[in-house]
Amino acid sequence: MPSDRFVVGVVGPCGSGKSTLIAALEARGFVCRHIAQEHSHVQDMWRRMSDPDVLIFLQASFPVCSARRTLNWSEADYAEQQRRLAHALARADLIVDTDSLTPGEVAARALDFLSTFQPTAKEQPNP
Repeated sequence: MPSDRFVVGVVGPCGSGKSTLIAALEARGFVCRHIAQEHSHVQDMWRRMSDPDVLIFLQASFPVCSARRTLNWSEADYAEQQRRLAHALARADLIVDTDSLTPGEVAARALDFLSTFQPTAKEQPNP
């Protein structure tokens, strides 16, 4: 059930399916923020820039991310993205490993979670 009451943040490594999930959620009326945390050295940039009420973390392995997108990167680059994403991962409301899921299955998991999600009072940022 879409809601004007909360903002959905989506974060994860390049190629994990963030843009695809956001498009699916927005098509169903959700307000979403694409958070490029994987590119930031500021560990809580996801919170500072978009301050979502709910945070969805999409996980995908290096081989799967590389197969989904033409990326000029190494496993070391992927590991660095994982390091930059650690703060968001530890605070995610929902974590979905997208390796073996279709885009529709990822969206279904997110929609199922969001159908019962109740936002709480926002915490004060503590990096």
